[in-house]
Amino acid sequence: MTEPGKTGTQDGETQKRCLAIVLAAGEGKRMRSSLPKALHRIAGRSMLSHVLDAVRQAGADAIAVVVGPGRDDVAAEAVKAAPGAEIFVQDERRGTAHAVLAAREALSHNFGTVLVVFADTPLVRPETFAALLEKREQGAGQRAAEGAGVVALGFEAPDPFGYGRLLTDSEGHLLAIREHKDASPEEREVALCNAGLMALDGANALKWLESVGDDNAQKEYYLPDVVEIARRDGASCLIAGAEAGEVLGVNDKAQLAEAEAEIQRRLRLAAMQAGATLVAPETVFFSHDTVLAPGVLVEPHVVFGTGVTVAEGVVIHSFSHLEGATLAKGVAIGPYARLRPGAKLGEGAKVGNFVEIKQADIGKGAKVNHLSYVGDASIGARANIGAGVITCNYDGFLKYRTIIGADAFIGSNSSLIAPVEVGAGAYVGSGSVVTSNVEADALAVARGRQADIAGWATAFRKKMAALKAAKR
Repeated sequence: MTEPGKTGTQDGETQKRCLAIVLAAGEGKRMRSSLPKALHRIAGRSMLSHVLDAVRQAGADAIAVVVGPGRDDVAAEAVKAAPGAEIFVQDERRGTAHAVLAAREALSHNFGTVLVVFADTPLVRPETFAALLEKREQGAGQRAAEGAGVVALGFEAPDPFGYGRLLTDSEGHLLAIREHKDASPEEREVALCNAGLMALDGANALKWLESVGDDNAQKEYYLPDVVEIARRDGASCLIAGAEAGEVLGVNDKAQLAEAEAEIQRRLRLAAMQAGATLVAPETVFFSHDTVLAPGVLVEPHVVFGTGVTVAEGVVIHSFSHLEGATLAKGVAIGPYARLRPGAKLGEGAKVGNFVEIKQADIGKGAKVNHLSYVGDASIGARANIGAGVITCNYDGFLKYRTIIGADAFIGSNSSLIAPVEVGAGAYVGSGSVVTSNVEADALAVARGRQADIAGWATAFRKKMAALKAAKR
């Protein structure tokens, strides 16, 4: 019996189903950035990471990533996003077929299908990759074991200028892919365009790729030329369809913004379909991994950074920013709240306007309602943190922790100098600077004693008025 996703060959050797080769060697000069194109981010993660996750979900058994020379940063991102991915270097940029052949070693292994994808098309869904793979395996009417030689992903472009054209026969079989610069006037009238992504018969992929020549306007080795090579070898070639917006290639910052807008549209729709209420969806921005439970209410102008999980019944008021935070059931935050990495809010906790929380646990039912900073701290259940309270956690070299017990009350405008503990049920008087531990149920007052001097203001005004008159 063979493993799931694999087939047995005639000689008994186990064949893996799919190798995905991700081309990520482009520098992206039109991005006007020192950051390589594949590492530019949408929805909180790199375009390369989006693509790697999609092909993994589509069923790729192995992944090979082709990077440019000296691009250890791209290689590191690939391995982080897809542990086990093999890295290959394209030393010269001589076209897409040349780039695929940089992964020659991976191609020589026994894969049923080779998927060729691009790191700068981050919006392609796993379902589309899976459909491309399945169509390659099933072919068009022939035995499933044979499948198609090549399946190219195509889309209908309102303005096909600049795109390669998919040329077909009367039955819809793919005859050739013609680059725009090499197309005849008649071929340029074709609206069916090449998205660049392709599935190849793994048994013949290396042979066909090695047969690609550079007899074209750019003197490059074009991946689309494998279609005609495969047909000459007797293989059938087909087309799988996709929406134009899904196969958007990102080559500059304007297209990067388009990709961000599209993925945000998807994420907002998914959140609402899962039961979250977005009062003004177009003003809410998600990260790829944001998790909202049913019944969450998100008011306008809220930004979710990476690593946010929100339980049911939470209300997030306007103009709040969350990153690396966990919110339990019934929490309310904002408006204008900032939750930084490590913020954990217990059930029913409240974080109000202009409050910042960082690396802190806010206990069940605790309140931090106004103008406060709570960092590197543990706040007990039902504790009340008054307006303007600060946990002073940093001495210029190291961070220290503040611990506040359950039911404690910290008066407004108090500073807690960490490391320090305030016991359960204790009170800290407003305006205090607390430098020592406070016992449970005690009152701590740490401020200068008030002194009133009768008549001082009258004498001061008289003196200052005389000085002012003398200077005129």
